Amino acid sequence: MDSDEDFVSTISSGDDGMQDDTDNDDLSGVEDYDVFDDEPDDLPDDPSNKSDKKKGTSFDMSYKVYDPQAIQLQQEEMINEVNLILEMRKEDAAILLRHFRWNKERLNEDYLDNPAKVLEEAGLGPSSSGPPKLEVIPGFMCDICCEDEEGLQSFAMKCGHRYCVDCYLQYLTQKIREEGEAARIRCPAESCQRIIDARSLDLLVTPQLAHRYQELLNRTYVEDKDILKWCPAPDCENAVECAVKKKDLDKVVPTVVCECGNRFCFGCILNDHQPAPCELVKRWLKKCADDSETANWISANTKECPKCNSTIEKNGGCNHMTCRKCKHEFCWMCMGLWSEHGTSWYNCNRFEERSGTEARDAQARSRVSLERYLHYYNRYANHEQSARLDKDIYQKTEKKMVQLQTASGMSWIEVQYLNSASQALQTCRQTLKWTYAFAFYLARNNLTSIFEDNQKDLELAVEALSEMFEKPISELSESKLKGDIMDKTSYCNRRRVILLEDTAENLANGRWTFNVDLKSTGSGVGSISTRG
Repeated sequence: MDSDEDFVSTISSGDDGMQDDTDNDDLSGVEDYDVFDDEPDDLPDDPSNKSDKKKGTSFDMSYKVYDPQAIQLQQEEMINEVNLILEMRKEDAAILLRHFRWNKERLNEDYLDNPAKVLEEAGLGPSSSGPPKLEVIPGFMCDICCEDEEGLQSFAMKCGHRYCVDCYLQYLTQKIREEGEAARIRCPAESCQRIIDARSLDLLVTPQLAHRYQELLNRTYVEDKDILKWCPAPDCENAVECAVKKKDLDKVVPTVVCECGNRFCFGCILNDHQPAPCELVKRWLKKCADDSETANWISANTKECPKCNSTIEKNGGCNHMTCRKCKHEFCWMCMGLWSEHGTSWYNCNRFEERSGTEARDAQARSRVSLERYLHYYNRYANHEQSARLDKDIYQKTEKKMVQLQTASGMSWIEVQYLNSASQALQTCRQTLKWTYAFAFYLARNNLTSIFEDNQKDLELAVEALSEMFEKPISELSESKLKGDIMDKTSYCNRRRVILLEDTAENLANGRWTFNVDLKSTGSGVGSISTRG
């Protein structure tokens, strides 16, 4: 499992991943979720859709998964619809739809109100020539390469700016391959705003370049629609549709699962981070990146004198410390009086949380804050590390299943319980990791104890399952252990659902309060309700 810290920039202040709610007003809603409107109807239901997931619990989202063919089909159907209504070429209808970010209702309304203005703004201004075609014009000289040889093929769009085919091909290759442009490729003439259409491009480029052009158009289509996002898994070509709005990201954590198996948050494209909302995750990852190394060094190398609270750095191996400021002698390990250290009643191994009176001055309060952060960070990091180890085990699970078949005579179906256990460990570790980030910002109220009890129950169950899973093959072949693993796997999954349902319901209903203001940070993702 890769660290989510690597992806902090994904939800940085400059991220436009979730568009403003004023755009694509016709694209709103998630079915069966009370904070959203009805599901949009401008994406046709099609049998080529690879997946249509309906929510089953309070933390599940309704979403669909589309492969590239389904994405292409959606565009074609919308183009055909606009073509029939406005009675224009399909290529021009496509350019208009891209200009309006595929909001066909707004396109139809604006076009009927002022067609000339809409065409001009979209790059389909007045025409000075007939339909585009390759031509040989006697006496023609290309203004780019200055070639004027006899039989030179040339091309011009309806704007009339004519150039030789070789220069046009070089220009389009630069735009498509080097710059990754497709939807808004303009005429090569410097002052011309005319947009090249797909039919014209097919006359000029190779099939390979045309294929890349279509890939870029598909990418633009997904990026233009707020309810569609690409699966971030490497080499995955699928897109996911989920109608959650940016303003609702303080009420829900929109986790989706692509057909490739990748679980990610639709709001910020990070790996699944339930139960923590996107804005909280952004803050936590930034804090970890900024504070962890400094905090670890301070915790390991400095402490405060128990008497005068001066910060002291340990520069030797002996635990007998003498404060240079007040000459107080104490034990570095337990901070107790050195004169009493070693007596039978003294406990050097026990952690005693200091009272509020011991944290009066700024240094003491700073250390209390640091200790609180490290408490949650260490547990967050521990589950992240454990998840990596569990992933290593998961990669070896198939080998272990084969060995178990050989040792016990079980069938391949009968040993699938190991695969189920491995998947449960991965998913539950990921959830547990983010419960500690969630808890760090959570202000205490009468719901906090329930959350912590659910967290504890899941954590104990996961540790028990992990211990069972690592047993040697000779023990895994025993029917009792197999039954125990299957029961514990089921129990872990149930405890995870209970925890997430509780946090999701309270989040949706605004019952959680947080100890920092997360309302408006300019991060490009939603806000979180706080006590103020």
